Amino acid sequence: MQRAKPPFRADEVGSLLRPQSIKEARARCEKGEIAPEELRKIEDMEIEKVVHRQASTGLKLATDGEFRRSWWHFDFLAKLTGCELFHPETGIQFAGVETRHDAVRVIGKLDFPADHPMLDHFRFLKKQADAAHVTAKMTIPSPAVLHFRGGRNAISKAVYPDLEEFFEDLGKTYRKAVNAFYDAGCRYLQFDDTVWAYLCSQDELRKARERGDSPDGLQQIYARIINYALAEKPADMVITTHVCRGNFRSTWISSGGYEPVAETMLGGTNYDGYFLEYDSDRAGGFEPLRFLPKGNKIVVVGLITSKFGELENKDDIKRRLEEAAKFTPLEQLALSPQCGFASTEEGNILSEEEQWAKLRLAVEIAGEVWGT
Repeated sequence: MQRAKPPFRADEVGSLLRPQSIKEARARCEKGEIAPEELRKIEDMEIEKVVHRQASTGLKLATDGEFRRSWWHFDFLAKLTGCELFHPETGIQFAGVETRHDAVRVIGKLDFPADHPMLDHFRFLKKQADAAHVTAKMTIPSPAVLHFRGGRNAISKAVYPDLEEFFEDLGKTYRKAVNAFYDAGCRYLQFDDTVWAYLCSQDELRKARERGDSPDGLQQIYARIINYALAEKPADMVITTHVCRGNFRSTWISSGGYEPVAETMLGGTNYDGYFLEYDSDRAGGFEPLRFLPKGNKIVVVGLITSKFGELENKDDIKRRLEEAAKFTPLEQLALSPQCGFASTEEGNILSEEEQWAKLRLAVEIAGEVWGT
């Protein structure tokens, strides 16, 4: 049975490969060769095109591809009151490759500003999605992302001598963000979250301890913050999360099945849906899905990889959906690529046509499994 509301049986995580015109315009804008207004016009034009391309592919939703962003998370977090972008000596280390040296730190009291630029980004997206007769989906980083990567060292001790006060303000900031996006017309919002996957990775837990942070109890803290942020969510607003294992130039960060966090994440957070990566054996088996409460929650199974262009076999994907359905009802499952195609502006190593073929495949399989 198809779904009339998100997450849809065929869905997508969020980011799409940046068109060359945007890459060139952004480079020229950074050099001062064109004004920011000119860059925005080019972004507007490409977003309008990509929304209609998603609709014509058969998707019932559309994102803006995160075309206005350099990073999936820093662009949002750096514009929160009390946060700033800075440039540490090292970047984020992926498997065999390091990112640019960007990071976000907390230097003041947290708040969600009424003029956060992504509210306008969403309003433009919604206008295009309405014209294409699809649902506009907005993606923002989860509150846990602001804490885990930098930890205590990235949060001003002068402003927040007690981390409990930081966590309280973080929850309030995100509750305010949820309400602001709702007021802007958003009915499908997603919290992108690498942290649940990091908490499944022995390497990432070790790194946290080495920088002086204890991961003990973080699952419960993050669940509390998330649930506080969602507590005033209107009934006609769907909020999902995407659990990411790292996505930069087709590489990854964390390995380890969901078992260590599944009970808290699936059973203890009040999301409407969970996008879980299952495109490689680094994700483990489907057994953790047994913790999904029976009812209306959906797990969107990421069985189609966004990391390379080779197209998956339909029968293989269907067999894996059958395996997942042994642990939670098929009616509570959906299908998507395992991650976005360009979590940063560099993008993964595949072509735009290969990207669209992946999304068409998700639509076709969903139609065959759940009916059109």
